[in-house]
Amino acid sequence: MTLTATLLRAVVRRRFLFSVWPWRGIAYTATTAVASGLLWLLLACPLTPLTLAFWVLTAPRTGLDAETSSVTHVFAAAVLGLTGVALLALAGPRLAVAVAGVERWRLRLADDAPTPARRSGNLYTDPATWRAVAYLLLLGVVSPVWLGVLALVALLVVTTPLTLHHAIVTHSVDAALWRTPLGFVLIPVLLYLSAAFGGAHAALARLLLCAEPDSAAAELVEVARSRTRLADSFDAERRRIERDLHDVAQQRLVSLTMQLGLARHDLPTGSSAAAAVASAHEQAKVLMVELRDLVRGISPRTLRELGLRAAVEELAAGSAIRVDVDADPGRFPPVVETVAFAAVSEALANAVKHAAATAAAVTARRSGDRLTVQVRDDGRGGADPSRGSGLTGLADRAAAAGGRLLISSPPGGPTILRVELPCAW
Repeated sequence: MTLTATLLRAVVRRRFLFSVWPWRGIAYTATTAVASGLLWLLLACPLTPLTLAFWVLTAPRTGLDAETSSVTHVFAAAVLGLTGVALLALAGPRLAVAVAGVERWRLRLADDAPTPARRSGNLYTDPATWRAVAYLLLLGVVSPVWLGVLALVALLVVTTPLTLHHAIVTHSVDAALWRTPLGFVLIPVLLYLSAAFGGAHAALARLLLCAEPDSAAAELVEVARSRTRLADSFDAERRRIERDLHDVAQQRLVSLTMQLGLARHDLPTGSSAAAAVASAHEQAKVLMVELRDLVRGISPRTLRELGLRAAVEELAAGSAIRVDVDADPGRFPPVVETVAFAAVSEALANAVKHAAATAAAVTARRSGDRLTVQVRDDGRGGADPSRGSGLTGLADRAAAAGGRLLISSPPGGPTILRVELPCAW
């Protein structure tokens, strides 16, 4: 893999002085000095009240009214300090983000790597903002130090020819002989130092301003998004199947049941044909009831129109066991209501079919931005998600919605199924 060319890597190359990198280093160093100077000018507004507050607190107070003057000074220092802190809190992050944008553009002088744009997000909660604030400290505190060292070396380079000229004029030949090589040696030193310090500064700037999310974390985020998209597509497919069953299959079955009923009355009573048609008529009516229950289980109309509480109460009313419902009113995001209802439906079905329960209790509580739904039955327990796909599928659906499913079912009961889902709109 080819390494990206940077100032730091260019410094150790043999032909550094004969490449374009010394000039790029000088350009980056010069613009860093300009940026640092402008930064201090911009920070003068919030830092001035803080400086005045410190001066007011430390100023000597003498005279008969020293005690009164002390209270006045403390009050004035507090007002000035709070003003400075407020200005820093309001302007600091915004200034840091603006400076970070300029610095990403300026990094092209120090290396050839691409500079990704800042991600959009909340100003005060985005970690990139606070990395930009850290870079602001680097630019305002550390940069003047290494820029001062370079300025000192540059001053020696500039003053050496002047000293050489003075030595020649005053016939100080010995001084001229040793100052001449020194001037030539300091020029490459200045170029190397400029590239080294500038390259180190650019590396820290890239680390703070161009840090990309961890690849593994990014992959996990993409997996979570993919799972959510799959869950949404499955819900959409279930709704489509429900519409097809309700609008097509169920209507045709109703028509078939009516035709069988009419045919039953047209046949002679007691004939074998009448008995066969009567049997088919009864089977069609049973099938229509089962299909209606299937449609209701896929996408209950009550859930879509009235919400989770009404749908759970309707489900409890049609259950074979006594079910007590205690649910908070109100609506939740559609995916949350769908998953919560599916959990309640699966838990009550298992309580009747497998746990031999006689009663169950359903609670649904909203706490902050989370909805907690719990189903407790008095059955014999022993529920094992590994033995069936129903609970496993519920756990996957809850996870896809950003929540989790918990179950406690010791032998002898009771069985408690709990679903926790985020419900912020």
